[in-house]
Amino acid sequence: MAPQTQAYLLTALSVFFWSTAASAFKLALRVASPLQILLYATTLSFLALLAIVLAQGTINQLRTASRNSVARATVLGILNPFLYYLLLFQAYALLPGQIAMALNYGWPLVLTLLSVPLLKQHLTRWQVGSLAISFSGAVLIATQGKMFDIGNLSRQGILLAVVSTVIWALFWLLSAQDRLDPLLKLLISFGSGLICTLLYCWTTGTLLWPDAIAWAPLIYIALFEMSLTFILWLTALHLSTSTAAIGNLMYLTPFLSLVCLHLVIDEQIHPATIGGLVLIIGSLLYQAHSCRQTKKNPQHPKTHGGDKRKSND
Repeated sequence: MAPQTQAYLLTALSVFFWSTAASAFKLALRVASPLQILLYATTLSFLALLAIVLAQGTINQLRTASRNSVARATVLGILNPFLYYLLLFQAYALLPGQIAMALNYGWPLVLTLLSVPLLKQHLTRWQVGSLAISFSGAVLIATQGKMFDIGNLSRQGILLAVVSTVIWALFWLLSAQDRLDPLLKLLISFGSGLICTLLYCWTTGTLLWPDAIAWAPLIYIALFEMSLTFILWLTALHLSTSTAAIGNLMYLTPFLSLVCLHLVIDEQIHPATIGGLVLIIGSLLYQAHSCRQTKKNPQHPKTHGGDKRKSND
C-alpha cells in the first residue's frame, strides 16, 4: 500500500474515532462522574502510551532529552490531560453533547488569537473576518439560534466548554515549540496529568472506584479519544505527502459527531448547531486557504504582516 494511501486510511480511522468521542463521553457520564472518567481514562491512556513507547524502544531517548524539554512536557501535563479534560467532562455533564462538542471545535481560532500575544504574530484583516464569523457561529450554537439568550442551557457548562477550548489551544501552541518526540511528549504529559488528577481526587475525597458497567466507556475513551488515535493521526501526518490533503478531512469530524450523537445518544440535533458548525468550519477552511495563498505569494496586495504569518498554518 502506498504511503499516501496509508495516510488516508489512518486519517479516516482518526476521524471515525474522534467522531464517536462526544457520544462516548455522554455514555460514560451516565455511569460515572466526570472525575472518575478523568482519573481512570487518564490512567489507562498513560499505560497504553507507556506500552507503545516500550514496544518501540524509544523510551531510551529520555536519557538524551534535554531537561528543559522534559520539564516543559511535565508542565504541559497540567494543561492536558488534567485541566482540559477536568473542565471538558464537566461541560459535557452540564450541556447537551452537541453543544459541548461544537463549542470545543472552535479551538483553532483560539489558537490564532493566542498566537498574537504569545508568538508576537499579526492578524490580517482576513483572519479578523474569519474570527468574527467563527465567533458568530459559536454564539449561534450556544444560544440555539436566539443569539442573545441561552435559555435553559447551563451558563457554567458553556463557560467550562469555552475555557477548555482555550486550554486545548494553549497546550498545542506551547507543545509545538519543543522538538521532543511527540509520543514521548504525550507520555510525559499524561504521566504528569495523572499525578495531578490523583492529588486532586485525593484532596477532594473523590478517589472512588467506578462501577463495573463504567469500564467499557472508560476504556474506549482512554484508547480512542486520549491516546491511540493521536498515534494514528501522527503516523498519518508522517506518511502523507500533503498535510493539507489529510488535514481537511478532519473537518468532517464535528458533523459526523452530530450523526453519532443522534444515533447513539438519541439527541435531537438543533438546526442552529449545524448552522454554527458550518460557520466555524467554513471560517477555518477559509483561513487555512488564505494562509497557503500567502505562502505562495507573500507580496499579494491583500496580505499583511510579512513572514511572521507563515507560522499561522
